[in-house]
Amino acid sequence: MVRYRGPRLKIIKRFGELPGLTRKVEVKSQKKNEKKKPKESAYKIRLNEKQKLRYNYGVTESQLLRYVREARRKKGLTGFLLMQLLEMRLDNIIFRLGLAPTIPAARQFVNHGHVLINGKKVNIPSFQCRPNDLIHFAGKNKTITLIKTNLNQPENLNSSDQISNSHLEFDQKLLTAKIKNLVTRKDLIFEINDMLVIEYYSRLA
Repeated sequence: MVRYRGPRLKIIKRFGELPGLTRKVEVKSQKKNEKKKPKESAYKIRLNEKQKLRYNYGVTESQLLRYVREARRKKGLTGFLLMQLLEMRLDNIIFRLGLAPTIPAARQFVNHGHVLINGKKVNIPSFQCRPNDLIHFAGKNKTITLIKTNLNQPENLNSSDQISNSHLEFDQKLLTAKIKNLVTRKDLIFEINDMLVIEYYSRLA
């Protein structure tokens, strides 16, 4: 299954808020005679959680399956390890730093070669960041202007005291970032039942 490129509002109407996909929110109607949704099967519930994860992080089906298999090879809670792998992707790190409004925008930012990891240009959005990695940016005027514009957005992640980025360190003056450590459960901003995703893949991974 390829990466989704269709209308984003349609997706959040179906699955709810997806901060990585879009900043748009669904406007709920106040109709009194709304029909009750039929009860979903256990399979459908697991499928929906898996789809939410895919759309939020912008990964393909084969990528997500690969992450599930990698999480299962590690010691610890498979669901959280899966989330950790997705959160430590370079495109997500750029998003979490507030340098792009969404993960798709962060992916484009990385693809265009604006990011340096430990002094080397990295244009692969799925690059796995590790503790002590240093992030710099190509010194072109357009790049710096774009970063500062995103940082000054009122809805920027860094402007919210409710969101923890304790695994990241960012110097807004020098425009440099450091990965302090791996993301922890308290740093996750995307609410999802990760174990349902693991259960969905139990027959595949």
